[in-house]
Amino acid sequence: MNETSHDHTLVRVLARGDVLALAFGAMIGWGWIVLTGNAILDGGSLGAILAFILGGIAVLLVGLTYAELAAAMPKVGGEHVYSYRALGHFASFLCTWSIVLGYVSVVSFEAVALPTVFEQLLPGYDVGLLWTVAGWDVKATWVAVGVIGSLAMMAINYLGISTAALVQKLVTGLILVVGVLFITGALFAGDGVNMAPLFNHQASGGWAGGIMAVLVLVPFLFVGFDVIPQAAEEIDLPFRDIGKVLIIAVLMAVAWYSLIILGTSLMLDHEALTTSSLSVPDAMAAVFASPWGSKLMVLAGIAGIITSWNAFYIGGSRAIYALAHAGMLPAFLGKLHPIYKTPTNAIVMIGALSSIAPFLGRPAMVWLVDAGGLGIVIAYLFVALSFMVLRSREPQMERPFRVAGGKLVGGLAVVLSFAMACLYLPGSPSALTAVEWLVFGGWMVFGLAMYLYALRRYGRAYSDEAMQRVYGR
Repeated sequence: MNETSHDHTLVRVLARGDVLALAFGAMIGWGWIVLTGNAILDGGSLGAILAFILGGIAVLLVGLTYAELAAAMPKVGGEHVYSYRALGHFASFLCTWSIVLGYVSVVSFEAVALPTVFEQLLPGYDVGLLWTVAGWDVKATWVAVGVIGSLAMMAINYLGISTAALVQKLVTGLILVVGVLFITGALFAGDGVNMAPLFNHQASGGWAGGIMAVLVLVPFLFVGFDVIPQAAEEIDLPFRDIGKVLIIAVLMAVAWYSLIILGTSLMLDHEALTTSSLSVPDAMAAVFASPWGSKLMVLAGIAGIITSWNAFYIGGSRAIYALAHAGMLPAFLGKLHPIYKTPTNAIVMIGALSSIAPFLGRPAMVWLVDAGGLGIVIAYLFVALSFMVLRSREPQMERPFRVAGGKLVGGLAVVLSFAMACLYLPGSPSALTAVEWLVFGGWMVFGLAMYLYALRRYGRAYSDEAMQRVYGR
């Protein structure tokens, strides 16, 4: 495998604030702007909050398994390292390639979300009809905004983790300030009457079906805490603190989504939600009784796009780099830039894939959310299983952050991850559509082809030796 150079290593530069901004900013993204209204309509105001709390508990349990494993094995690639040690070669590839689908789907989602936001700031800017996808007209200027945005984020990440971390902190701070203004304003200016109905009894399957319809969004919206393990070799913190920061980030995201739903449902009644294209900005306008409130919230949404976009370029590129470094993907994807110390080819690959999404128009947003969500929960299931296996097989492993009641937490994480995966399967009210299965299946076939090529070229022994160097056994 001599075409791969590993003479350069990742550098530890991320401080506590950088890591917290990275994970929290990744989890909030743009979804809270565009999906909150639909969540309230699907589940009812209280039902939607309950769905996010229940989903947040499931994600928190999974997060606890990540926290222990990340502190015990603070190596680039996160899931890749844990699942290899616990479950073996092919399971490690499936786990990591599945989470990469989640990361790439989020990055691509943001490339579609950005031109959608511009419609709020510059109505009528989209001109130059290209084609129609699923009944939606794709315009040239609309595509250009998404592609330019994706390439800009690619450039930021190409230039180094320090640049990306600085951008992340500044933009996450803006989101928090606007969010606090909105939530406090809604608590004073809102009306509890607007929250009716609390549960959607008209949903397929009744009120429980409404909650499930919202619950299926949770894996996609909460993905992001796992970028911490991906960038573990670039974090300059005591290993125990890596786990603590991860859990704090998950709790912050649960509180954020729940409070945004509460504030929106206090300000907009059912009819207003039905007619609103972006409910949170409309609710912000109602808080301040002025259109400028909506514009300010849209800017916060753009900030969310940037934080999520940025974080998943980091997470996805490090996961791809780790797979290539272990001989599970072609070697060129494991190249580090000699000056910037970033996995440049992996970053370019993500940039190229995400730049395709705007050409598919707004329907791609739904396809990416659902297909990427399945990839995410599959990875969560593998990590929870790895946690359980290593607790049983290697009880003496040094664990700087040790989860209390580990077997119970791990068992619940396995069950809940499996349950979330079942939400995407045929027979579920929220099952993937044919197009979404095509996206998921195409991604897995693409990855499997590269995996088999790498395995044939470099051999299983190379992977075993590389991973033994990673975790010292």
